[in-house]
Amino acid sequence: MSRTARLLALLQLLRAKRLPATAASLAAELGVSERTLYRDIAELTAQGAPIHGEAGIGYVLRPGLFLPPLMLSEDETEAILLGLRYVDQRGDETLSKAASAARAKIAAVLPPSAREALDNPVTMPGPPGFGFPRNEVALDALRAAIRAQTKLRLDYEDAAGVRTRRLVWPLALGFMNEARVLVAWCEVRQDYRSFRTDRIAAAEPVEQRYPGRRAALLEAWRVRTQSALLTRTDSE
Repeated sequence: MSRTARLLALLQLLRAKRLPATAASLAAELGVSERTLYRDIAELTAQGAPIHGEAGIGYVLRPGLFLPPLMLSEDETEAILLGLRYVDQRGDETLSKAASAARAKIAAVLPPSAREALDNPVTMPGPPGFGFPRNEVALDALRAAIRAQTKLRLDYEDAAGVRTRRLVWPLALGFMNEARVLVAWCEVRQDYRSFRTDRIAAAEPVEQRYPGRRAALLEAWRVRTQSALLTRTDSE
């Protein structure tokens, strides 16, 4: 690997880290000595890369650095394109358009040698299913509330046709094979709940942000869901 390629790989590695990484771990991932790693960090810092490091903690790449598109491997290209095709099949209109736009951007930077993966992919998503039930509330409205972290007042109809009113904290949208769900904290149930979007009869934004951070609430939901799956598996 040339030094230029190694420096780009180091930047890419730091950009993917959510927590500070030690020099030893970075050197091991790049296959170089710690001495070389220190020289590369110094070179990148001298060129203006916002790399912050503390003794005993590690290095972290601060926000503010724009990196040009990097060369994708064949497997990386396949993984991204498979995800975009899946979104195009199962996403709503907004996400399908976004997937097409992203695919066009990727196509614009791929070299001719990598176009084969784009035109004749090795991997394909499964069949799209039988379509999705019609939503009374546009998913864009739910997405807006999730991003703004504002509460929603829902009129929700369960499988038996019983309608209830819920005040929820919207956290994420889930796209299943034949249904879409809103993951939220429900103030009525005082617990996490998943609401099928086709059963939401109305969604009224409440001009009030819900307490806490969405990321923390979503992580707690993931832990709760994983624990429930493990418990169910152990009991089978």
